[in-house]
Amino acid sequence: MLTLIKREINTFFSSTIGYLVIAVFLLLNGLFLWVFDGDYNILNSGFADLSPFFEFAPWILLFLIPAVCMRAFSDEMKMGTLELLLTKPITLPQIVLGKYFGAVLLIIIALIPTLLYVYTVSSLGNPPGNLDVGSTVGSYLGLLFLVCAYTSIGIFSSTLSQNQIVAFIIAVFLCFVLYYGFQGFTSSSFNISGLGMKAHFDSVARGVLDTRDLIYFISVTTFFIALTIFKLKKNK
Repeated sequence: MLTLIKREINTFFSSTIGYLVIAVFLLLNGLFLWVFDGDYNILNSGFADLSPFFEFAPWILLFLIPAVCMRAFSDEMKMGTLELLLTKPITLPQIVLGKYFGAVLLIIIALIPTLLYVYTVSSLGNPPGNLDVGSTVGSYLGLLFLVCAYTSIGIFSSTLSQNQIVAFIIAVFLCFVLYYGFQGFTSSSFNISGLGMKAHFDSVARGVLDTRDLIYFISVTTFFIALTIFKLKKNK
């Protein structure tokens, strides 16, 4: 499986995909957090915290991760190379996990440079270093959970169509529904927002890791990986 993960990473960086993903993620975050006026501009907020970044990043990832994953299996099915891959001495779950972890590692690589924001905002504090470390660590952990869940959805969506654009649209729709869709059904007598990823992400971002949030993200990720394996078995 490690060979397949390395193959996926090499594929990303042997073309423009890997560099483009990292560049787009960092550019959009940089513009909205430091240049454009608005609610996400850290310099205009008057507080030395990274909450604008953690509010904005999930929405960028909602589009970026499906773009990374859309070719995972749709391209293999279109080119007819999936059957060839299945003849290798590797099981179907290992193939799925190899492609999954390859995509996850690419997004993590894109997140690493944002640690510079932590240093910058901490330096801008009064006094310098006045930053809520617990909340920041929790928010990064929440982003990692989101990356894992979004990627599992993107990998599954890539098995639903040989057309990469169709796979991308399906993944974006599913990610949006699971992240924010349940928020619209909240009322004083009827609250299902806990079924959505946003509620659990916000909970982790407060700096307290609740086992219910951990179980939720693991369940969503495992569910869509299992669906991917089932769908590919059905197509064999």
